[in-house]
Amino acid sequence: MKINLKALASLVLVSTVSAAYAQPAAAPKHHYHHKVAKKSSIESQIQALQQQMEQQRDQINDLQQKLNERNEELQQAQTAAEQAQTAAQQAQAAADQQQQSLNSNAQAVSSLQSSVADLKASNEHVVASVKRQTAAMKKAVLHPDEIHYKGITISPHGSFIAAESVWRQGATGGGLNTAFTGVPLDSAPDASISEFDATGRQSRIALKATGKAGNMRMTGYYEMDWLGTGITSNNNQSNSYVVRMRQLWAQAALDNGWTFTGGQMWSLVAETTDGLENGSEVLPATIDPQYTAGFVWNRQYGFRVTKKVNSKLWFGASAEADQMLLAGNNLPKNELVGSAGNGGGLYNPTANYSFNLSPELVAKMAVQPGWGHWELFGVARFFHDRVYPTGSSPYNDSTVGGGVGASVRGPLFNKKVSIGLKGLYGDGTGRMGSSTIADATLRPDGQLALLHTFSALSTLEVNPNKRLMLYFNYGADYAGRRYFDASGEGYGSPYTNMSGCNTESVPSGPYASGAPAAPANCGGNTKDVQEFTAGDWYNFYNGPKGMLRFGLQYAYFTRNLWSGIGGPNNPDGGAKGTDNMFWTSFRYYLP
Repeated sequence: MKINLKALASLVLVSTVSAAYAQPAAAPKHHYHHKVAKKSSIESQIQALQQQMEQQRDQINDLQQKLNERNEELQQAQTAAEQAQTAAQQAQAAADQQQQSLNSNAQAVSSLQSSVADLKASNEHVVASVKRQTAAMKKAVLHPDEIHYKGITISPHGSFIAAESVWRQGATGGGLNTAFTGVPLDSAPDASISEFDATGRQSRIALKATGKAGNMRMTGYYEMDWLGTGITSNNNQSNSYVVRMRQLWAQAALDNGWTFTGGQMWSLVAETTDGLENGSEVLPATIDPQYTAGFVWNRQYGFRVTKKVNSKLWFGASAEADQMLLAGNNLPKNELVGSAGNGGGLYNPTANYSFNLSPELVAKMAVQPGWGHWELFGVARFFHDRVYPTGSSPYNDSTVGGGVGASVRGPLFNKKVSIGLKGLYGDGTGRMGSSTIADATLRPDGQLALLHTFSALSTLEVNPNKRLMLYFNYGADYAGRRYFDASGEGYGSPYTNMSGCNTESVPSGPYASGAPAAPANCGGNTKDVQEFTAGDWYNFYNGPKGMLRFGLQYAYFTRNLWSGIGGPNNPDGGAKGTDNMFWTSFRYYLP
């Protein structure tokens, strides 16, 4: 801008000077007659021109001054702009720093809030954990589920006190427990008179001790009731009966899935619900201590080895005490299979014991694929006797029996219903059915002959609510025919005299001599025992103080004999016994 003003001033000056000198050049065109006047005119023009130049210089100076002032103002404006820009940059930097500080503060606040929240959650977890531990310690001290003794825990779980009764339409003389093969025939005197009994003998004491040693869990279990009888036991006044051992076993369970158990326990043929674990056996819900017909079981000595492969598969094997049940008609007497108990050996002198060749062997596989519990098992049994043939040297005879069984049990309708089915078929396995019909009979020469046997049980249990459980069972035990000639020798022979099965016998003597008696001329052997059972358990209370419950059971029995030779009073040669029975139970279980 300063250069432009200078150029403008120069232009004005040049123009003025040019105009001044241009006017005298044209003077020759004019003719003046007086010289004095001419000189005066030129001087005046010069003076005017000088005055004009001075005025122009003044204007130029004014313009120069204004230009300087404008430049100064421009410089001041530029300086102010630079200062404003610098201030703006400083303000922006300060703003950025402030924003960064705010962001840092926000992050710090967020981190602090997160830390506070984590600390609060951790404190809440610690408080909850302390409360749980305190409650557990308080419960362990004031209401212990187990007794702690020198590093082991002792639990009475499974113990209960029972007040129970039974009524039978046809008397069996067996008390609370039912001898299934003792169900009286319809024409027997017992079938015409009822019986009632009440007792607390099924009350039970159970103790389980558990301790941990390295990778091994050790367990000892003892279970007893009062269903045993002594020589002086009776119902006359004191009703005193002896303690009976139910279970008594020791166990070592390793962390790698192997478990070793030895002692008196439920046989491995008994069904379980948790792999092959001792203590998880599935028992019929009956009040009758003999359970129900078709139930496959034994409680006896065993040494068992099981392996948990994974959460769905188990294998197990056991060697168990054995005992042969021999039965039949017209059997030979030239053999030795056992004897009455020897008191010196601590056996019951009023009971018969077979001489066993070896333990029975059981192998089992259990699978829990996702629904239900499935089992497949096999049994091997080994029998022998001493035979004394006429005119020849005595010798030992032996034979091998066994069978195959399977079971399945599972829940339905959101665990409101449970169904179960189990069976065992084999040769010489009758002892394992709850009716204990028979295992073997004898040939005419005294050698053993095993019976085809079959046991099966179906179960339906319904739990409409937490207090009530309804159960329904139908089961049967069967022993097949095995006879050899027309003399009726063997088991279930069709040549057996059955002519008197429909005639009630007259007592042969006073009460003390053993009356009532079975029908005469009715010697058939038991073919099968069938039982239908319905019952319920109602829990009045089930909580930390234990369980108080009441149960009812009804059972209908049918015992069929193998048919033989009949007569006018028994044309078809058959015979059977039926019975209706009712039980009640009032129990308190320890927690």
